[in-house]
Formats: sequence, C-alpha cells, structure tokens
Amino acid sequence: MLRVLRAAPLPLALVALVALTGVALGRVYAPGLLPRLVIGAAVGSVLVSVAARRLPSWLVAPLSVAGLAGYAAWSLRVAADAAGLPGSLAEVTADAARNGIPRLLTAMIPVEPTPDTVLVPLVAAWLAGLAGAEVALRAGRVLLGYLPPALLYAGALYVVGPNADPAIWPTVAFAAVAAVGLALPSRGPGPSGPDPTVGLAPGVRAAVRVRLAATTAAGLVVVVGLAALLGPVVAGRVDDRPVDPRRYVEPPQVESLDENPLIRISGWALNPRQKLLDVTTRRPGTPAGAPDPARTPAGSTGPADGGRPDAGASPGESAGPDSGDGPGDGDGGRSERIRLAVLSDYDGVTWRVGATYRNAGRILPATESAPGATVETVRQEITVADLSGRLLPAVATPREVSGARVAYDPQTGTLIRPEGLTPGLRYTVTSAAERPDNNLLATADVPAGDEVARVLRVADGVPDPVRRLAAQLAEDNGAPYARAAAIEQFLAEHYRVVADAPSGHAYPNLNFFLFGPRNGGGQRGTSEQFAAAFAVLGRLVGLPTRVVVGFSSGGDGPVRAADAFAWPEVLFSGLGWVPFDPLPRPDDEPRPVEEDFRPTPEDPPPSEVPEPTLEPTETPPAQAGPARPVDSGGVSTPVLVGGGAGGLLLVVGAALAVLVALRRARSRARLSTGDPGRRIAGAWRELTDALRLAGRPVGGDLAATEVAERARAALAEARAGRTGAGTDPVPAPVPAVDELAGLLNQVAFAPGSASEAQADLAAALATDYVTALRAARPRWRRLLWSVHPGPLHWPT
Repeated sequence: MLRVLRAAPLPLALVALVALTGVALGRVYAPGLLPRLVIGAAVGSVLVSVAARRLPSWLVAPLSVAGLAGYAAWSLRVAADAAGLPGSLAEVTADAARNGIPRLLTAMIPVEPTPDTVLVPLVAAWLAGLAGAEVALRAGRVLLGYLPPALLYAGALYVVGPNADPAIWPTVAFAAVAAVGLALPSRGPGPSGPDPTVGLAPGVRAAVRVRLAATTAAGLVVVVGLAALLGPVVAGRVDDRPVDPRRYVEPPQVESLDENPLIRISGWALNPRQKLLDVTTRRPGTPAGAPDPARTPAGSTGPADGGRPDAGASPGESAGPDSGDGPGDGDGGRSERIRLAVLSDYDGVTWRVGATYRNAGRILPATESAPGATVETVRQEITVADLSGRLLPAVATPREVSGARVAYDPQTGTLIRPEGLTPGLRYTVTSAAERPDNNLLATADVPAGDEVARVLRVADGVPDPVRRLAAQLAEDNGAPYARAAAIEQFLAEHYRVVADAPSGHAYPNLNFFLFGPRNGGGQRGTSEQFAAAFAVLGRLVGLPTRVVVGFSSGGDGPVRAADAFAWPEVLFSGLGWVPFDPLPRPDDEPRPVEEDFRPTPEDPPPSEVPEPTLEPTETPPAQAGPARPVDSGGVSTPVLVGGGAGGLLLVVGAALAVLVALRRARSRARLSTGDPGRRIAGAWRELTDALRLAGRPVGGDLAATEVAERARAALAEARAGRTGAGTDPVPAPVPAVDELAGLLNQVAFAPGSASEAQADLAAALATDYVTALRAARPRWRRLLWSVHPGPLHWPT
C-alpha cells in the first residue's frame, strides 16, 4: 500500500495537467460536457500506461489506441444524444472525423459540445496523456514527460484566442501541479538509481560531487538568465490581444439569392399558390390539437396579392407593434411573422444580409430583452416544401433549433442551413417573441454613433426628389416615432400593392416607384419597393432602419408564396427593433402623390440583377498518430529518444498536418468555389503565393503581364539550377501564365464576362505552374513548401 501511495503523485499530476487543458478550452464551450470528457480522456490514457507498465513498451501504444477508440465512440454517442443529433454512431463518427477541425474553428461561441466539436480535443488529450505517461513513468524523465501536456495546454489557449477572459487560475494551477509532480516524483517500475559516488575513493567522491554541484549551478544560472531576458518580453505581451485562429477558416457563406432574398418577392408574388412550408405552432399552455390563438381567420388575404397582415387597423394605427401583427400580440385574428432574413446593408443598388454566420449547436446565444417588453415563447415545427436556398425560416428571435444543423448570425438573428434546404426537411425552432411596450414609443429616441452606423448609412447617389420627400415628411415630425409613422402613412395612402411589379430596389427603381406616372407603371409595386422605400426614407431622416423578408403564417398549416412579404424595422433606444407596415389596405384607393408632392418623374429603370455568388468553404480535418513508446528497463538512451522525441514529434506532426489541411483547403476554395471571376482571381493569388514561397515576391504595383513575365523567369531560373545539378536533364514545358494574366485582366476590366470554362482553365494553369515551380525547387525546399504558414495570413 505504501508503495502505491509513493507511486501515485506523478500519475495524478499528469492527469491533472491534461485535465486542466479541458478546463482552459471549456471557457469557449457551453458549460458541462467538454471538461468532463477531457478529464475522462486524461484518466484513461494515464491509467492504461500505469496498468501496462510491466508489459513490453511496444504493446502499450496498440492497447492505448484501442482504449482511445472505445472511449471516443462512447463520448461521441453521449455528445450526440446531449445535442439531439440524429444518425447512427458510424454516421456521427464519420461526420465528426471529416469536419472536426473546420467546425471547431467556425463554431459560434459558446460552442455546443457536439461530436464534431469534441472529437479533436478528446483525441489530443488522450495522446498527450499517453506520451507524457510513457516518458515520465516508464523512462523516468518527469520534466520531459510534461512537454506533451504543456504543448496541449498551449494549443488550447491558442484555440480560445481572444474569445474568453485570460485563463489565470487554470494556468497558475497548471504550474502548481507541475511543481508538485517534480517535487514528489513517483518511483518508476525499475529499481532506484544508486548514489553515483558510492564505492569511490574520498578524493574522487569529492570531485564528482563538486562536478555535480557545478553542473546544477550552471543549469540554475541558465534558467535564471532566460527568465531575466524573457520575463520582460513576456510581461509586455500580457495585455496584447491574442491571435484568433478562426480568421484562417472562412465561416459558412451563402449565394446571391440568400444574400439578397428581397429580389425573390416579385417571383413569389407571381406564383401565389406555390407551397413553401408547412408550419405547426405551439405556445406554453396550448394543448396539442387545440386551435392556436395566432391563427388567421379563414379567407384572409396574404400580403403578396394585395393584402396586409394588419387589415383590421387604420393607417394611423398600423405603425409597428400597434398593427397587431407582431409576435406576442393577444389579438386572436393576427398572423405570425416568420422571419427569413434581415437585410442591414444598402449600397444604393442592393439590400444585403451582410451576416457572418457561425456554426451553432442546438442552443443559440440568448440576447437581453428590452426593458418592459413582453416576451412569449413560440415553438414551431416547420417542414420545408418548395423553399430553396440556405436561409432557414424562424420566428424572431430563435433560441433553440433541433432537427437540422444550423449556422447563426447573432447580430441579425438570421439562420442558415449550410447544406441547403431540401424538400421534406423538418426541424423544430423555439423562439422568444418579443413585443415592446407601445406606451413608450411616442417618446422613444433612436441610438447614434459607430454601433449603429451600419443601419444609418446612406449610400451616395440619392435622387433629389427622394431627399426632398424625406425632408418634407420630417418637417412637422420631430420625434423619431412620429417621423417613422409619417413615412409609413405616406406610403400606405399614396401607393398601390400589385403582384406583377418588376423586381428592383436601387435608387432609380425607388425614385420611379415613388414619383413615376401612374399610367406608366409608377406608384405601384410589391412589398419589396414599399419596405425598401421606407428604409431609405427613414435613414434620410436619421432613423436606423433595416429590411426584413419573411412570411405571414396563420399559426398552423401551409405557408405559400402569397404569404411572402418584406417589412421595414426601426431601432429605438431601450425598445429594440420595432416592425412597421407601410402596405396599404386592399380596398383603399391611393391618393395621387401629386396632391402632396410634385417632383419631376423619370423613366422606369431596368430590373435589378442579382449579385455574384459567395462560396462556402470547407476544411478537411487532420489527425496525427500516437508516438511509439520506449522499451522498459530503466533510464537509457533508447527510452529517452523513443519516448521524449516521440511525444514531441507527435505534437509537431499534428501541427504540420493541420497546416497542410488548411493550405489545401485555402487552395481548393480559391480554385473551385464561387463565380468565374472569383475563381480566376483565386487562381492568380495561387500563382503569386507560389512566387513568394519561391523567394520571388511581386509587388502590387506591377501589371498582370509583368507578373507573368517574372513568373516565367522564376521558373526558368529554378529549372536551370536543377539542370546544372544534373537532376532535370529533360526540359519541361512552361505553363501559359500569359494566358492566366489575360483572364485576370478580363475579369478586372469586364466584370461578369468570364465563363465557367475560363475559370476551369485558370485553375488548371495556376495548378500547373505551382506544380512546376515546386518541382524545380531543391528536395528539402519542396518538403517545406506545403507546410509554410505564409499563404494563410498573407494579404490577398
């Protein structure tokens, strides 16, 4: 028993060091599961090494890997059940192994511990525990055995980056545990080493002891000197912001129709019977099978065919939450607004979502409700029918999503499914529907400053009639809410909703919608023009506005294209985003604009053309194998080299594998995703990165043809060097970099003219050149080519 107690401190110290990594990494995870799983991996890996200490060292690695496989499978099943993810264990494991690293680096913080976000930390913790235990316990090199857990802890701090508070107490605990393990070393499986001076003559013994003391003193001086030199440097970097590794991996992206779904309104209006969704809505206290209080009465008219959700209110009562159509309203005749996307950015041509999506788990980050607001929990089960794209509809503001893997932008509250929507997809979303206190609207102010500059920005080129109309509406309305209500009422009283109006919300389109002649197609439009005109006029009078695209749902039943519409929202201080509805009533005859405003009409502009597509990015994971343990039998050179160097090479190999995976993902994203122009530009960046890796960087002031000339010269020079060395006697063809330069010039001076075939040609030319230039480099430089981290952070 005493022998067991003497041997316990070092294994316990190793377990604690690896477990503290889980604590440090767990700061960016949802609390609970990840630290426990990492602690289990630490205990399991060290326990296997302790239990197998009397076996040959070559048996330990297979036994430990088998233990790792079993523990990882159990952990992934636990994580999948906790996150409510469907699928068999084999499917879950394959998906986690394929997407573990990219999803870990693109996940929303706090990261939900799902199989794909826990697999990499578990495997790394187990391998660090295995390497540390074999070196420290079997070889007796305690300090060297601390290296794998220390590198693992440093890696965890790097992954966390600036996304959590400094890990002060875990770091202090790590250092304290390491000191205790050094002060109280356990006795290894071999015999204790005898005193090296036993049996020596007194004079020789004294000389040996003096030499040992001198060596110890020299080591102490080196340590103190390094501390004195590096201490101020490290202390000066304490307050620096850590590097965020997430900047090297692009989050999920969307295509043009998802970036600007506002242009889909006109298409949906022309196909009103198209079934997009099936929705079932439940609220707390509503029994299954009972009619939902939010259900719209039968025969109500959807917004796309001329109706408005608040058809029972007068124009003056339709502003924002007074309309009775917002979530949480107690009116039994209201409809539920299901939000598809929030568009905050406007450049005078196109409204865009402009979101940064992060992979999210089932639980989404909560936001603080406005003071005095009524918050109601709404739970909807939604089945996708003919709705396409990646945007995932949900009542604002979503709090929990199950049945589909999602990415989320917390700033706008927009959800996407990175894999895209498919018919039959069924998911459940729980939302916190918030309704502000209407009594506070009349006196509410609007925020200003850099935080809301995005939703206050007015792009250049506003037509003069639009500016004059905004100024006229703001003249007698000083309060922000009064200005918003005046804009809403003006639009509702003077314009007509039609289903056959062409799409378009650029400045010329809005100018024609507001002031064009009625007999020529002006003063009529879909909810696209109404919402966009309100948002632009609002920004011109100092209101922070945005446009929302969504659907009006009766609570239960199908959602059709006729239910799709757009509405504007205004941000009020202390109240949040308040929806407004500038659509007229179906039976009201609009009053001529000329009665209140007389600008010069203009000709109708062409419809808007969708913007280029953005590409999704996927980075494959990389894993490293375990180090081979050393033989037993006491302290020896094979033990030291095989254990210590093996543990170090394990971590270095994993880091190199990650670099290779990131480099390949970056090249694949540049060459194979996006529109042709983006792919051609990506191919050119591959060529310039290759020149930089070859030590021949090119400046940004050079023309494409000049860069191509230098690229040919660099390849010729590299091949000449190999030919002179007798390693490349047969001349190889030179890739047509001039043709690639011509394609780049075409993209720069004629945007949108490149074809997919030209993009494929550019990718092939860039690949051929990079391959040729790399092959012409010396062997050792070719080995370093793929793991050079430069292309991941060089400016593009």
